Amino acid sequence: MKSLFLILSNPRYFAPAFAFTSLNIWFGTWAIYIPSVKDKLAIDKADLGIAIFFLSLGVFTIFPLASKIINRLGVGRATWLGITLNSVLALFPFLVSNYYLLCTALFFLGAANGLLDIAMNTLVTEIEKEDKKNFMSAAHGFFSLGGVLVGLGSFLIPLIGNPFMHMLFTTLIVFSVNFFFKKHYCHIKAAPIEKEPFSLKLFKPLLILGIIGFVSMGSEGAIIDWSGLYLKEITLAPELLIGVGFLAFSTTMTLGRFFGDWISAKIGSVKIVGVGAIIAMIGYVFVLSGNTLFAIIGFALNGLGFSVMVPELFRIGGNVKGVESSHGVAFIAGIGYSGFLLGPVILGFVAEEFTLTASFWGLLACATLVFLLTLFLSRKKAV
Repeated sequence: MKSLFLILSNPRYFAPAFAFTSLNIWFGTWAIYIPSVKDKLAIDKADLGIAIFFLSLGVFTIFPLASKIINRLGVGRATWLGITLNSVLALFPFLVSNYYLLCTALFFLGAANGLLDIAMNTLVTEIEKEDKKNFMSAAHGFFSLGGVLVGLGSFLIPLIGNPFMHMLFTTLIVFSVNFFFKKHYCHIKAAPIEKEPFSLKLFKPLLILGIIGFVSMGSEGAIIDWSGLYLKEITLAPELLIGVGFLAFSTTMTLGRFFGDWISAKIGSVKIVGVGAIIAMIGYVFVLSGNTLFAIIGFALNGLGFSVMVPELFRIGGNVKGVESSHGVAFIAGIGYSGFLLGPVILGFVAEEFTLTASFWGLLACATLVFLLTLFLSRKKAV
């Protein structure tokens, strides 16, 4: 919790942390309206999966360019650019009139998401290096906090009754807060380092962790994208509760990340990831019960289980010897977000060909794979 107090007590740390919050507010607001967009455009689950693929494709496409943009503009300005682009592009998925325009809008929104994601993680890494203070996990906790705010906002869906107006009002608030705090980081640039020739040996301990990132980030994205539809179609939850699964997931993920730095220091990175995988596995068992209340509890356990995995990966990626922090973060992000690129699409086709329940059985298998990989890492003492 020390890192949480650090963020709340100093705008130098709060400003980048709120960028994390903002990204999930934009993404989460889109996610809770996925069922509405699906109904509006009269598309099936497979088509929806492809549309989500375009969002992930946009994220993945920007990765080779992100580090160049960050190094050219400076990490602070690149972060602000990402915030500005997201503020505009988040509105377009709610304005489109057909499926093809939806795919296009999601692609560009995904690219803006990807740029901001790499920029703000690099920004935190640079501030950590300069100030010798760790707050990466807590910053990711603020990302999850954005999901909590979105989940609470989902209770306004029946009152607002207009997805575009909901996103517009949300974006105006988020942009205004970021505009006020941008002065605290816009001037920051990555510190120069002594580069070393690229070698896989530099990344050897990260390769298996990259697989963990692929699986865990893919699972996290799948829950964000499909939890509302699962509650609506499988557990037959009332409209008021459709966003509660996402709320529960985001709440426990937030709490887990605020305590993540302290727990990791006590038991080590590999053990904390292994414990998280076990908790996520139990969560999927609850989700697969088909009961609305148990499913919501399951999503809460999923959030707790996956909470600390991604922050650990980004911190390692941003501190690899001889590699610029933006390149290290982009390396981890590229592997991890491949899960975002492929996971929701595969789940969409599985749901269309079989059932949405079958998709969540696949996610349970993914959590099991993460646990098995941590056992391998423990034996090899890779980290």
